Amino acid sequence: MFRPLALEDARALPFWRRPETLLFVMALCMPIAFNAWSALLNNFVIEAASFDGADIGLLHTVREIPGFLAVGVIAVILFVREQVLGMISLMMLGLATAVTAWFPSLGGILTITLLSSIGFHYYETVNQSLQLQWLPKDRAPQMLGWLVAAGSASTLVVYGLIVLLWEPLGLSYNQVFMAAGGATVLIALFCLLAYPQFDSPTQQTKKLILRRRYWLYYALQFMAGARRQIFVVFAGFMMVERFGFEVHEVTSLFLINLVINMLAAPLLGRFVAHFGERRTLIFEYAGLALVFALYGGIYWFGWGVVLAATLYVVDHVLFALALALKTYFQKIADPADIAPTAAVAFTINHIAAVFLPALLGLLWVISPGAVFALAAAMALISLALSCLIPRHPEPGNETIFAKYASRAPAE
Repeated sequence: MFRPLALEDARALPFWRRPETLLFVMALCMPIAFNAWSALLNNFVIEAASFDGADIGLLHTVREIPGFLAVGVIAVILFVREQVLGMISLMMLGLATAVTAWFPSLGGILTITLLSSIGFHYYETVNQSLQLQWLPKDRAPQMLGWLVAAGSASTLVVYGLIVLLWEPLGLSYNQVFMAAGGATVLIALFCLLAYPQFDSPTQQTKKLILRRRYWLYYALQFMAGARRQIFVVFAGFMMVERFGFEVHEVTSLFLINLVINMLAAPLLGRFVAHFGERRTLIFEYAGLALVFALYGGIYWFGWGVVLAATLYVVDHVLFALALALKTYFQKIADPADIAPTAAVAFTINHIAAVFLPALLGLLWVISPGAVFALAAAMALISLALSCLIPRHPEPGNETIFAKYASRAPAE
């Protein structure tokens, strides 16, 4: 159970105990707690604690602090294997989600959100590292697409149950949080006990590293984090605050997203494999810039709920293309750098997340349209950065400028 097993030896295991299967089980497990929490959050905080735009911004700032501190994973894996840390983090996420409704006040919600966020962000950091270590480069885009689809399928079940059972059974927030969080804890515990500890082919560097040749990857991660916060914090909040969506209506919108992502994600993985990271990311960021500009128009020109819901769905599909950023790094990285760089990148991704939600929450009170205009500008910056990715990235060819640089040891 806890005896290390080399990846090449794992092929002799039954299919259900192989590392790829474990990645899929993890992909199915995490969304149960996280997306049940996400589906109920906006309605719960408004009904239980009378949140306004400034409060929701503060909540998401607190939620993102552990992401900013994800670099601490490097210190933890000195003593705990990445795989074990991932399972412990999942259990922490599940436990915190389970008790969310027990603290229906601003202070209580902020505290329990911080705890669940530590579990979520440490899990995500380790999960991204394990994916890039365990998946071969030639199959990574397609496999990542299937993992996204698996997560979408899991979330579909969660949202579907909420939509179907919320009103007929008169479910409470506490019942849903408890059920979703408890399921995540049990599945994570099963993964911890049932699977061997897989050893990656390359021993990971267990110290903080920042390499100049990864600068473009760092820059894209920073912009992705800043832009993502605006969508995560305010797009769903808009549907409740401006259009009066109830729990089952918000969740129905999520369900539409999930069905589309389940069908599209494997195709998007093939899209990345065929067209490459450069073209994929250019397409994603151009589309996101347009989507955010139209979000702004909803407030400035009074466009209706149908457009808002449509944009919400398109937004989710475009965000799924972010798997191209993972495979770009996998192609340019020293294999020993994957774990520490995943932690560093997660921290960089969350730099803006620590202060943007609170600041933009204040701007939201004045002009919601301006918040989305700022997001469109961020997408255009990301678009410009993506144009610097070479068509065939690899070590020594990390950006389009690499061919002009003199060959020197990678730093």
